[in-house]
Amino acid sequence: MNKSLKVFIWSLSAALGGFLFGFDTAVISGAEQTLQVLWNSNAFEHGLTVSIALIGTVIGALIGGIPADKYGRKNSLFIVAVLYIVSAIGSALAPGWFIFLIFRFIGGVGVGISSVVAPMYISEIAPPSRRGRLVALFQFNVVLGILISYLSNYGLEGIGENAWRWMLGVEAFPAILFMVSIFLIPESPRWLILKRGKIEEARAILSTSDAGEADAVVKAIIDSHHETTTTASFTDLFKPIYKRPVMLAVLFALFNQLSGINAIIYYAPRVFEMAGLGKESALLSSAGIGLVNLISTLVGLTLIDKYGRKYLMKIGSFGLIGSLAIVSYYFFAGLGGIQVPVFLFVYIAFFAMSQGAVIWVFISEIFPNDIRAYGQALGSFTHWIAAAVISFIFPFIAETFGGGLTFAFFAGMMVLQLLFVLRIMPETKGTSLEAIEEKVVAAAV
Repeated sequence: MNKSLKVFIWSLSAALGGFLFGFDTAVISGAEQTLQVLWNSNAFEHGLTVSIALIGTVIGALIGGIPADKYGRKNSLFIVAVLYIVSAIGSALAPGWFIFLIFRFIGGVGVGISSVVAPMYISEIAPPSRRGRLVALFQFNVVLGILISYLSNYGLEGIGENAWRWMLGVEAFPAILFMVSIFLIPESPRWLILKRGKIEEARAILSTSDAGEADAVVKAIIDSHHETTTTASFTDLFKPIYKRPVMLAVLFALFNQLSGINAIIYYAPRVFEMAGLGKESALLSSAGIGLVNLISTLVGLTLIDKYGRKYLMKIGSFGLIGSLAIVSYYFFAGLGGIQVPVFLFVYIAFFAMSQGAVIWVFISEIFPNDIRAYGQALGSFTHWIAAAVISFIFPFIAETFGGGLTFAFFAGMMVLQLLFVLRIMPETKGTSLEAIEEKVVAAAV
């Protein structure tokens, strides 16, 4: 098999965790109304039914660095696959509300760990020249998983009173495929060297991914070793030497959510109705968001290694500022109709090809080998906490202050993001992880 193809298959196998991430996150949308009636849930109980997986995701992201560091990236991906399978089958067969919550929570933990381990694994096995688009496969699969879950829910909706069980249970099939694929991929060569001292095994893997540079990369990995990694922990992130990668990851993750992306995706029909569209038109317009998101993520994936992470973020920031400002203007001016959905589609397109495509790539690149697992966990945890908070308060903010001020706020945050990109964000395109480490960490000393 062609070596380049082999690395692609390894990356795609890990990125299947992203597909399940997207599917698991969105699949509840097709079942939530049925579940509220079935269990006669009040507003609080129903909110917990829908959000329990997100709570699990936050926790999974927080702890995801522990198994990745202790047991390896490959074994951690296997754990994620098991969590997805257990959650899918358990949720589908749940006899009551409380048991359902437990299994949905388990799936959320899988999502959180997946968002830590899968991008990190791909970044550690990919050659620098293709690392961006290979890691971005993870985000592409997230978006694809969301779209497939919507189509799956639509197809299963009319099969009877237990349709909701099938909607949730069908996730077990791609989860089993994910589990099988994990047996066919190697461990991260960087983890093998730094955690197990298996230099020759790592060299063989690197010879597949970047044959001409394998020896140089092995030497760079060994030279990058700052401390005894068996004692590394989450608290090591807060040593002065790591302050710059920590700052970069936290700010990047915060700006990702301060764009309003999850609030808009979760509440798209509500936003469109606020703009004056009827309910059916609002639902149809929100379905279009999924397709625009997928196509634009693919565009970002194809451009990220050619033009770089910083370039995509710069173009994306300008596009986000402009589209959000126009949406804000339409709300302030009381102009309804099709304009708001059109410019929100533009917004989604700019987000997907920039922030959406870059976030998991960039965070997986900027931390030193010794603490990458915990750094990735910090970035993912920040992302999910911000997603939960902003999604929770969005209905109140939009109702209290109106669409004009709400979208003006998001536009203002993107102005700050643009300054961050221009003044602070380093370019990581085509550079080895060890060279990035030297540049980012040295800048903090």
